[in-house]
Amino acid sequence: MDKPIHTHRFRYRCSITKLIFCWFTILLAFFFFFLLKTPSSNANRRVLPSLSTWENVVVQSAKPRDNSTGHSVLVTGAAGFVGTHVSLALKERGDGVVGIDNFNKYYDPSLKRRRSDLLLRNGVFVLEADINDSEKLAKLFWLVKFTHVVHLAAQAGVRYALKNPASYVHSNIAGLVNVFEVCKSANPQPSIVWASSSSVYGLNSKVPFSEEDRADQPASLYAATKKAGEEIAHAYNHIHGLSITGLRFFTVYGPWGRPDMMYFSFTKNMLRGKPIVVFEGPDHGSVARDFTYIDDVVKGCLAALDTAEKSTGSGGRVEGPAQLRVFNLGNTSPVPVSEVVSIMERLLRVKAKKVVVPMPRNGDVLFTHANISLAQRELGYMPTTDLKTGLRKFVNWYLDYYSESKRESVR
Repeated sequence: MDKPIHTHRFRYRCSITKLIFCWFTILLAFFFFFLLKTPSSNANRRVLPSLSTWENVVVQSAKPRDNSTGHSVLVTGAAGFVGTHVSLALKERGDGVVGIDNFNKYYDPSLKRRRSDLLLRNGVFVLEADINDSEKLAKLFWLVKFTHVVHLAAQAGVRYALKNPASYVHSNIAGLVNVFEVCKSANPQPSIVWASSSSVYGLNSKVPFSEEDRADQPASLYAATKKAGEEIAHAYNHIHGLSITGLRFFTVYGPWGRPDMMYFSFTKNMLRGKPIVVFEGPDHGSVARDFTYIDDVVKGCLAALDTAEKSTGSGGRVEGPAQLRVFNLGNTSPVPVSEVVSIMERLLRVKAKKVVVPMPRNGDVLFTHANISLAQRELGYMPTTDLKTGLRKFVNWYLDYYSESKRESVR
């Protein structure tokens, strides 16, 4: 005798219910498996706060002391050398500041972490993210209506390009385009101040270097990416109405500096009794740099930000021509490397073990020399720190920083 139709329907419904329950149980098991596994995959990585806390911290960090006069500034590369000093100066004068940095391993990330901790103690939150992360950047602009962006994130260094050329394209070209894309889509659009480089002058033999000089003979991939950045800035200014100011930095040095820089490595090796490599030009010619102290560069950055006009684009439409500028930020006093060594010997009270070698064909140039008349006229820029004074301040910081690091490692 056939079973009733309703019995078949009942068993069918039960089988479907069991199947759904089984799939739900499997998915739930996978969810908890990955939830528990993820933190242990990188135990040393700093974990960001929960999303709601993260958003709140960003909003609070971006608030100026006075909403009617202060700016809200996004600083990319905020845990870098110049980025840290600029962020501190902006915050100290009352601006709201949010930083972003990917803490890459080009040089010791622990130094960047310490800079980030310093910023946090002073009310500046630094988000750990890459500038190529469009979603994360868009999220920041959704949370905050930034009035300005100080774009300092970049792959630095001339010689490293021989080892990792792709990193320069990733950061200095693709990263710059991504920042401009997010800024162009923001409403209102922020004004942008960004770091170009004195390296764009390349093989130019006319001195001092002026902004109107030719800059189409780069000596390194780094220089080429920075010059490409200036051309990209022109395009975004013209098409999208972004107000953009480029700053060509000349050999910036000082406390919290980059370990890959000459003065930093000289200090480290001289104190350890190790030899230092000193480059010389053809026929034993001098290699000279226009060393610029960090405090002077910060003043130039803030002056560029304060004189930046508003962008003219909105919702994809451009209402009129936007401001586009480029300035040299140097010290106007090139110093031979041999003189740097002599100053370091007196400050450290150590005789350097010099190994003098011809400068290799690695992208370095023999000299840099800035003409700053345009920055003086338009920004009121006037460097005041001579090399001896600046190096003394760096050495004092270096001794304090690394003695403190040793104390912490013993604890």
